[in-house]
Amino acid sequence: MPTMKVGNASLELLGQRTEWRFWSGLPLPLLTVALLLAIWGATWHFINIERDTTVRAVQASLADLVDTYEAQIARNVGGIEQTLKTVNYAVRVNGTANALEAMRNEDLLPPAIVFAVSVIDSDGRLVDTYPSAVAPAALTSLAAQPFFLRHRADPSDRVMVGAIHDGGQRPASVRFTKRLTDSAGHFAGVAMLTVDAGYFTSSYELSRLGRDGMLALSGEDGTILALRIGDNTSLAAMGDGVERYTAVHRIGRVHLSATAGLGKAEQMSGFAARRRAHLWQAAGASLAVLAVAAAFWGWNRQGAKTRRSIRMAQQTYEAASESNQDAFFVFHSVYDQTNTIVDFRIAAANRQAEFMTGASRHALHNALLLGVLPETMDNGVFDKLVRAATQGGVHEREIRNTVARFRGEWFHEQLVGVEGGVVAIVRDVSERKAAEAKILHMAQHDALTGLPNRALLQARLEAAVAEAAAGQRGDLVLVSFIDFDDFKMINDGLGHGAGDAVLSAIAARMLSYLRAQDTLGRFGGDEFVIVMPARHDELDQCLAMLGQLTAAVRQAVEVDGHAIRISCSTGTAVYPQHGASAGALLTRADVAMYSAKNAGKNQCRLYSEAMHAHAEDKLALVESLRAAVDTQQLQVVYQPKFDIRTGALFGVEALVRWQHPTRGAVSPAEFIPLAEETGIILDIGRWVLDTACAQSAAWQQMGLPPLVMSVNVSARQFDDATLLHDIAAALERSGLTPALLELEITESLIMRDLDKAVSTMRALQQMGLSMSIDDFGTGYSSLSSLKSFPITTLKLDKSFVADLAGNPEDQAIARAIIALAHELTLRVIAEGVETQAQLDFLKNNGCDQVQGYLFARPSRPDQVSALLAAQSNLLRPAA
Repeated sequence: MPTMKVGNASLELLGQRTEWRFWSGLPLPLLTVALLLAIWGATWHFINIERDTTVRAVQASLADLVDTYEAQIARNVGGIEQTLKTVNYAVRVNGTANALEAMRNEDLLPPAIVFAVSVIDSDGRLVDTYPSAVAPAALTSLAAQPFFLRHRADPSDRVMVGAIHDGGQRPASVRFTKRLTDSAGHFAGVAMLTVDAGYFTSSYELSRLGRDGMLALSGEDGTILALRIGDNTSLAAMGDGVERYTAVHRIGRVHLSATAGLGKAEQMSGFAARRRAHLWQAAGASLAVLAVAAAFWGWNRQGAKTRRSIRMAQQTYEAASESNQDAFFVFHSVYDQTNTIVDFRIAAANRQAEFMTGASRHALHNALLLGVLPETMDNGVFDKLVRAATQGGVHEREIRNTVARFRGEWFHEQLVGVEGGVVAIVRDVSERKAAEAKILHMAQHDALTGLPNRALLQARLEAAVAEAAAGQRGDLVLVSFIDFDDFKMINDGLGHGAGDAVLSAIAARMLSYLRAQDTLGRFGGDEFVIVMPARHDELDQCLAMLGQLTAAVRQAVEVDGHAIRISCSTGTAVYPQHGASAGALLTRADVAMYSAKNAGKNQCRLYSEAMHAHAEDKLALVESLRAAVDTQQLQVVYQPKFDIRTGALFGVEALVRWQHPTRGAVSPAEFIPLAEETGIILDIGRWVLDTACAQSAAWQQMGLPPLVMSVNVSARQFDDATLLHDIAAALERSGLTPALLELEITESLIMRDLDKAVSTMRALQQMGLSMSIDDFGTGYSSLSSLKSFPITTLKLDKSFVADLAGNPEDQAIARAIIALAHELTLRVIAEGVETQAQLDFLKNNGCDQVQGYLFARPSRPDQVSALLAAQSNLLRPAA
């Protein structure tokens, strides 16, 4: 093999003949094999890179899918477990036969369109179901069912899950069962909740999972409980022969597995098309090399045509290189007097190289690299060429184009060190890089809004916290959790298409209020998260920006001719004051958001430790209140009512009090609203009604004069379908005459649904009860509606009574209410009377009845007995 001279000797570069001489020293078979190996090696290399990149993107998307599906299943199962726990509690209180009826009365049962709840007693009899399909007497015994036998034998309260088949190819529903225990901890039966299997795969999105995607829920033994592949929910679809990438997450507490799958062929279709294109290109180039090599071999055997054979071989090489999609450069090293490479001379280049550089081969031939492309000295290319030339071997990398005259954004560079220089093979991979970027973007962004999804948002938040900790982009990070208020109403009323349109429009609107360094991401459903890096002196500016953003959310969105307005509740946490990690900041921003929700929605709240403490305290108080009903911590006291003219004690108002074992006396203003919110007020209301009726009857049995017993009715009680039944049962148990029971109903309660309220009040009137409007003057009733109320008394609210002695406005209101009541033949009772001046005004202006601390505080039954026994006709203030 001829060698190239270095040092002071000149290189033998004499046109096309010299170019060919570099290769002519190689045997033709070896040269052909080398070219074929280079073509196919490069082709398979690119194919492997594209396959690995596509697989990684699919795996990332699959990880996000299974995370989301696991979270959905965990939430659904959590709600089911809570319902089963509530059934157990109801069984302990009401027994197996009446548990579901009690839950139905308290509106604690899940929607019947999706769920069915059953109670099985300790003998395996199905004693009650909701919704009621058949009468309990006709139901079949389940004592031999495996789940019943396991619960009876296993004292733990674990939830068991199984499938119920309808005889076809799909599970009709999923069964959740839990052991029931009585108050002594003994086996009382089994609570069973069944739910349509499709409920667990309803989140299937064709845009994300495709036609061959899969969502599946399986039990502890691997039994498929719920399955969806495309639009197919049949178990037979498992055998469709489609190969899939799958990911499985365990949901530990109920031993379920959530599986998400993506069809391999469907996800890899883009890669398969590019692979075929690469193989066809490689095959075409190989055929060209083989064809020309075969021709050259034949010509080489003809001794008389040696020169022609050389020329044809040279053309063969050129044709092979020209048909390839890669750019070929042959560089000869140029040395200085110290034997250091100072430049490279371009000895040969193909047509693709000519296209890529924008220079003709004539201009490139024998040109110095640094003369044609001086940028290679600064961008590292020259150093790479020197390393390949001095070290030999093959050097590969992918680089972004930084040379202005080169055409293309991304290149795969392969440098092969040969004697005296370097062969460079450069391929434009811009199209593949763009496809990879698109796949990566799809894996990290929400398909509907185009915003970063949960995974990318989490990564950006972690990066922002790390940068803030290092002081790189300020020392604060604001995390805001945004949840749209009552968004479900849009989906239910106008359809999910309208809901998607609203989400997209408001997401774009919110994004327009943020800075370039901020991130707005969709966390899931109608929840969004904002990450805002900031300096310490920018905190107020960022909070003001969030206020403007939430105000913009409330602006109307036009969808299909509807002007839709929606508000949002926003909670914000700040690094490092509220947390040192991304997870802590998200959790506390979520707590602040729920604080805004609980405060009436449509608000922005900044996290404080008090919020966390309040949330925990509220939860503890709810649990204590539930226990208080069962452990008789509640008591009823009675505030006497007096006739303002005669001074006679004619009635009492029943009031509930709570003496907590550790907190002491808990104010009704604190626990009554909480009882309303949680529904516990239904149990409390029934107990107060029973206690008050029984006490009133007991006083009469003691020979004391009969009193009118007034009992307050809450909004939840008034709306409860069993109200009339509960009152009738209390009267029957106590033997109290209905005329001695008065119900106090608030003005605002009646005005929520006037027609329904009046109908219920008339039914109570038919039972012989009397009714009064409590807190009159604080609500919104009109005179036209007031005259339709079947009532006997108006109660003048204590807010008007408090300043009667010196406030002309309150005096005018009190006179007007008294006059109005008398015109409608109604009595007036004033509450909260504490001074003689208040009493004198009321007496002088015709008020009929009074109650308050001036006469008597809320009293125990024995104290009321003493008052009744000693009462006189004189109105005496209490000492």
